[in-house]
Amino acid sequence: MNNNKNSNSGVAGAGKTVTSTLGNTVGGLTNTVGGVVGAASRGIGETVTGATGGIGKPLGDGIANIGTGLEGGAASVSKGVKDAGEWKTNPK
Repeated sequence: MNNNKNSNSGVAGAGKTVTSTLGNTVGGLTNTVGGVVGAASRGIGETVTGATGGIGKPLGDGIANIGTGLEGGAASVSKGVKDAGEWKTNPK
């Protein structure tokens, strides 16, 4: 008698398929939003710097850096959601 159970069959397999699809979808959307926010803030920061010259450079750089930070955070959240959707434990 074979006591090995396949964790990808039956209800568990169906659950993994649903959560994987959901995780990949939500993770992809999070990545997209993060990328858009990051790019937009860098554009706004460059516009502020270009319009004000050296006087506005610290503000323009700050706006760009905030957006880049948000983009990085969204990428991290996205990876976590995708890993959870794939039922990964202790992913690196």
